[in-house]
Amino acid sequence: MSLLSKRISRFQPSVTVEISQKARDLRSKGKDIISLSSGEPDFDTPDEIKTEAIKAIRNNFTKYTPVDGILDLKKAIKKKLWNENKLNYNTDQITVGVGGKHVIYNLFMSTIDDGDEVIIPSPYWVSYPDIILLCKGKPIILQTSLESKFKITAKQLEEKISKKTKWFIMNSPSNPTGIVYTDTELKEISEVLMKYDHVNILSDDIYEYIIYGEKNFHNIINLEPKLYRRAFIVNGVSKGFSMTGWRIGYGAGSNEIIKSIAKIQSQSTTNPTSISQMAAISALNSEKKFLPKWIFEFLKRRDFIHEKFNKIQGLECIKPDGAFYMFTSCKGILGKKSPDGRVISDDVDFSNFILEFAGVAVVPGKAFGASPYFRISYASSMELLEKACDNIDSAISLLK
Repeated sequence: MSLLSKRISRFQPSVTVEISQKARDLRSKGKDIISLSSGEPDFDTPDEIKTEAIKAIRNNFTKYTPVDGILDLKKAIKKKLWNENKLNYNTDQITVGVGGKHVIYNLFMSTIDDGDEVIIPSPYWVSYPDIILLCKGKPIILQTSLESKFKITAKQLEEKISKKTKWFIMNSPSNPTGIVYTDTELKEISEVLMKYDHVNILSDDIYEYIIYGEKNFHNIINLEPKLYRRAFIVNGVSKGFSMTGWRIGYGAGSNEIIKSIAKIQSQSTTNPTSISQMAAISALNSEKKFLPKWIFEFLKRRDFIHEKFNKIQGLECIKPDGAFYMFTSCKGILGKKSPDGRVISDDVDFSNFILEFAGVAVVPGKAFGASPYFRISYASSMELLEKACDNIDSAISLLK
């Protein structure tokens, strides 16, 4: 009899594991590998935020806290949601977890029963489907394409809604595509959701601060306040404050769900790190003077990568509106052969080829439910990005 549980069989091995292992193997052999796979800003956490964490340590704020976050942090989140998003949540409608992923996991563990369906636009963040499967739910994938700018339409959404639909996930700005839905598009989607009272909405706003140009961030509740009672907001300090390793995410929703999440968290991680919570208060209450500079740097990198990739034969990408990813089609490469005679049949083959012949680690689109694409993060220095692009261009020129 197997020692492993049946739930493990619900997961497919991560398609990124093989690439990651190969990158490590190549590095161990002395090869220079440029990693463009990591989804985190390359900037340091601002000093004023680090100072608050150091102060917390010196003040011996190093003990257990309430399971789902200290009151002062919840007050800071409440203030942020009102001042920046015009969303009114009480502190008993807010939960704090060990990163946004943890909050999403707790949300679905609290609300999904066997066979409940969750509609996920593709390309999607890699963890959505597996978390749903772990909760015995059923991911319903809504496919998009480069031609549709990776956006769903209201009509497509309505066609996927069934009696079993429990949640619909919105992620704008998006990982992996960087697309941002316009107010008009959000309003059209909200009009469909208003017809189906049994469908709840998860609005993943983690890239809220990283938007380019004149666009302003709005989530679907801003466009249709009547969805408030059926919506759950997830956010965190990882992306907007370059605090990925601090592991602080938060959620806002109905009091009933928040209590259920606390119940689950009390039997798993218990409280997020006390020191990180104090740092998060500083982050949320800060004037965010560092953000314009960061966004300006991301914008320069985005424009550089977009121009370079679209000049490489076989690659095609659209210009993202937010986040720091370029999701690129490699359709024009398929069917070609590498110098060692291997045929590039899909984006996983392409990603392996780029790793081996260009020394650049990228993430195949298959991981995000969309092929044949690949994702790079341009949260790296311009020097590294220039070198990576040159390497990729040179490697592709070797294909026959």
